Amino acid sequence: MQRRNFVKLGGAAAALQCLPSIGFSQQGDVFRIGSLTPITGAGSPYGPGMQQAIRLAVDEVNAAGGAGGRKLELFTEDDQTKPDAAVLAAKKLIEVNKVQAVLGTWASGVTLAVMPLTDAAGLIQMNVSGAPAISTLDTKDLVWRFQATNDRFGAAFAEICTKRGFKRPATMAFNNASGLGNVEGFTKAWEKRGGKVAAHVTYEPSRPSYRSELQKILAAKPDVIVMGSYLPDTTIILREWFQAGADNKWVIPGWAANPDLVKALGAEVCEGIISVETVSNEKSTSYAQFDAAFTKATGKPVSTNIYAAMAYDMVISLALAMEAAGPKATVEQINAKLREVSNAPGTAVYSFADGKAQLGKKAKVNYEGASSKLDFDKFGDATPDFGVFVIEKGQLVRRDVVSITM
Repeated sequence: MQRRNFVKLGGAAAALQCLPSIGFSQQGDVFRIGSLTPITGAGSPYGPGMQQAIRLAVDEVNAAGGAGGRKLELFTEDDQTKPDAAVLAAKKLIEVNKVQAVLGTWASGVTLAVMPLTDAAGLIQMNVSGAPAISTLDTKDLVWRFQATNDRFGAAFAEICTKRGFKRPATMAFNNASGLGNVEGFTKAWEKRGGKVAAHVTYEPSRPSYRSELQKILAAKPDVIVMGSYLPDTTIILREWFQAGADNKWVIPGWAANPDLVKALGAEVCEGIISVETVSNEKSTSYAQFDAAFTKATGKPVSTNIYAAMAYDMVISLALAMEAAGPKATVEQINAKLREVSNAPGTAVYSFADGKAQLGKKAKVNYEGASSKLDFDKFGDATPDFGVFVIEKGQLVRRDVVSITM
């Protein structure tokens, strides 16, 4: 991206706020998609695969003759996993490339920073972020989430703790929307089951030590500590916990309890940690088809990047909505079709081509995604299933899959 261009684009940002809601609704014979993924920064383990998934889906749609009479045109930017960089990149996509949808934001802070721009321009925004606030701040129903919200992760944590017989949980959370969302969702679900949380600590990021926070938590003698955390702080906390000689268990989100954590701390420290991450719709035809295409393109199975299947589904569901909305439909009209083509009732379809054929017969379709069944709720949020992984001898071993209903 040519950053110098934004010296003059800065003044255009205010004008953008005044655009009508369907300002970029029609772009001739193409529909322009902006891919805004974390190619660099904390999200870089996932962003390149997400971008590749979006590209594969765009190619698939165009190979099937396009959607709603239009081919898809793709523009790509790196959000750097930073809100300020993401805003610059989003402005470039909106003002220069004139995209009609922005797909692929990963970090909650990035999605929250970009949403005001896409909402003001009347564009569709699709993300894999977890912050619960995204649901309620989307006042125009233009934002679609393909990952479970952080509070739904918390609800899954409560289900897991119940199934494993824990009685005295405590919680620790990184002080941001994601971390707090995890533990607040857990507390709400746990207390709804009649349980109590023994202690809670919210901690600030980038600290060299978390001993004082740990002492407060361990003083409550929990049998399990439920975390809302990222990898760097989790690494420090677990090292200090192991040095303290405590014997409680841990439930930690998968983006923090992963092979990099084992690499940093060693197998002995990590033994028995419960890592929770959403899992793809692995038994579906859509997953099998996408996995084959992704493996061919990247040399890696799609199971190595949970967010790639979500990014792929963004394009397919969007294209089916375009097809259902018909030729020259506005962004607003396409957006209104997204639940219709993704949720029941309707004929189950597992690819864009199959869905397009059914829509051609005037049938209703229900796209069963590669990432999840992809049923959007009133907030535009989907809820994949959750995989329960236990770190055993340095390896993450999946021991269970849980589903939650909200």
